[in-house]
Amino acid sequence: MTHQKYPSRLKIFNKKEKERFEEKLNEQFGIENIPGMILQKGTEKLYLFQGSLSEKQIYELEQTLPIEKVGIYFAKTVEERDGEDKIRLSIEGTQILSDQINKNIFELNDEQVEEWMRGSELLLDYFNKLIDEEKLVKRAEGRDAGVLDSKLGGKARVKPERGFLVMKYKDNFLGTGKASENKISNFIPKNRRLKERNN
Repeated sequence: MTHQKYPSRLKIFNKKEKERFEEKLNEQFGIENIPGMILQKGTEKLYLFQGSLSEKQIYELEQTLPIEKVGIYFAKTVEERDGEDKIRLSIEGTQILSDQINKNIFELNDEQVEEWMRGSELLLDYFNKLIDEEKLVKRAEGRDAGVLDSKLGGKARVKPERGFLVMKYKDNFLGTGKASENKISNFIPKNRRLKERNN
């Protein structure tokens, strides 16, 4: 059954469409299986539905009631400059699929996670400068320059692959960012960002 049988603004991915989508997710993040139905409303946003309704029941329900969405918003398709579609996972998408994600993960440190959850871009030059300064201090003090303070997030300068990255802090998955040459862009919606602390 395809969505054309039931005139609707809602589209439910058929088996082949879902397999193609899973292939893209596997290529980007190592994800192999989407546990449920993929529904699309509009041109970009994708929802994951894991309930007991059939495709027919979902379409019939949508014809009867003004449903804003079915399922959980978990991903968005984004057309890149080269014309290729890439997938950007939402916060819920990274959490639902966390046990499968094993590629293109950016590990946030304590300082970065606060900036990230406030909705800020991560300016990689700034964090690399901190790391380089810490190395110089350790070297001047005769300590191991390769062992960095944990708040600086690791043993090496930050240089992620370009493209979409899953943001992770300890065991928590926090959505997707997009890495360019010197920064990682943030897509956390304004209503979900941390508020600035009052001093």
